[in-house]
Amino acid sequence: MTSRLPFLRLRPTWSQVLISLLIAGLGWLGAHALSRVDQDLRIMYTEYTLAATDLAHISADVIRFRTTVIRSLEASSKKDFDRITASLPDQRARIQHAVDRYASASLRVSRSGRSEPQDIKAVQESLDAYFAAASRTMLLMSQVWNAPSPHEAADLRTKAELQAADNAGPKLVQVSLALDRLLETVADVAKDMRDEGTRTIRQTSTSLIVGSVLIAFLNLLFPRRPGSADRSEETPPAPALPTEPREAPPFDIPVENADPLLRRE
Repeated sequence: MTSRLPFLRLRPTWSQVLISLLIAGLGWLGAHALSRVDQDLRIMYTEYTLAATDLAHISADVIRFRTTVIRSLEASSKKDFDRITASLPDQRARIQHAVDRYASASLRVSRSGRSEPQDIKAVQESLDAYFAAASRTMLLMSQVWNAPSPHEAADLRTKAELQAADNAGPKLVQVSLALDRLLETVADVAKDMRDEGTRTIRQTSTSLIVGSVLIAFLNLLFPRRPGSADRSEETPPAPALPTEPREAPPFDIPVENADPLLRRE
């Protein structure tokens, strides 16, 4: 059994154990750093690259919503008004869904103090204010078609136009400014994550280099014990066979008839 399992006879020295622990520690450090960088890259893509795209879509959808409201003010009949404003609920729902999805992500605060939670809250508040103003405009326009006289209908249309220009217009500007601030914060936070990942890679690379040099130095400083491995591999010498004493002949050979080769000198 012992010959079949030669590794059971190994007796590692403390220097070998130390070098093995250093190698395992460096491997764990490298794996941990790579896992952290991979996680940061995933976050940057899913929550910042895609988030910036969603915010750009929000800005375009808000402008489209505003354009639809302005077109409804120019409708010449209730049928045209209903046809133009039929897409407003879907546009508003799409905007709210994109904002809520971004707000549910893991929001952060940059090193410069820019806060994603505060900026997304400002966007939500400005959107609520704008949608409320746009709803009042739509309410006034819906009353135009039910006015008892053309004069009252003209007055309601004028009020709706003033509401869209003087009230909803500045609210839309606030939405645009809030989205711009949020985009700047997203870029600032993404920059911090990139710098953190770069610093992690540099620190890990330095640690791996220093650890490799240290392992090589320890390997030279603590050589193997002389003959510890060679003796186990060498085959033991065969024991010397005992020499038997030569027996004397059972009878004496006459000298005259003796073979000259057997004659003693």
